[in-house]
Amino acid sequence: MTATTVESLDRAPTRVAPRTPPAPIPFARLLKVELIKMFDTRAGFWLMVSIAATALIATASVIAFAPDSALTYDSFGAAIGIPMTLLLPVMAILSVTSEWTQRSGLTTFTLVPHRGRVIWAKLVVSVAIGAVSIGLALAIGALGNVVGTAIAGVPTVWDISGNQIVLLVFANVLNLLIGFMLGVLIRNSPGAIVGFVVYSFVLPTLSMVLGNFQQWWADIRPWLDFNWAQGELYDGHLTSTEWAQLGVSGLIWLVVPLAIGLVMVMRSEVK
Repeated sequence: MTATTVESLDRAPTRVAPRTPPAPIPFARLLKVELIKMFDTRAGFWLMVSIAATALIATASVIAFAPDSALTYDSFGAAIGIPMTLLLPVMAILSVTSEWTQRSGLTTFTLVPHRGRVIWAKLVVSVAIGAVSIGLALAIGALGNVVGTAIAGVPTVWDISGNQIVLLVFANVLNLLIGFMLGVLIRNSPGAIVGFVVYSFVLPTLSMVLGNFQQWWADIRPWLDFNWAQGELYDGHLTSTEWAQLGVSGLIWLVVPLAIGLVMVMRSEVK
């Protein structure tokens, strides 16, 4: 009978180096990704195209139909500003709501668990694209002013000062931020767009009607109606009181709802 001897070997335990946590995604990369998202969908791409297209159409319309006396830079700026007030907020809305309507939020917030960084990147990119779009529209309007007056044979009138341009850009950025706020608060593209239409067209009409019949509302309207307070920016100059009215109404209609929406975004379940 053969005895088999099993030798036990004392082996030292293998030490595994502690796993180094991955470095957080740089904010610059988040900005790049959010910028790409603005253009890589059909809705986003054609919305960007429509911003430039509507500026060209508005400029051509002023040249074709406006009387010679109305061929001024202010006329071109006013014509271009109308579509800008509608398209830029929609762009900001879609930048936020795409994570929920296109069901990409689970992937996004898994890769970047800190949702605040994602929302902040969306805000920065939206404002940057909005500012560039407004600058492009103003440049198209300036070109139209030169071409239009040359065709009509009238002097070229530059009746918008640098301060007015700054306030015009600021007014459009505020309008864009209203769209962004609605996107964060509602997180649904159709609902947020409808909400913006109600805010931009229905509420100002109701406010105007109420002010015509109720003196108490006419007195406090500048402090509570953000649309009314924003309208002063398009006039090119604000007094200290009007700046205060813009701040108070903006706190009510923009800052507080945005803060509520951010809390809901941080706590809501992403599916």
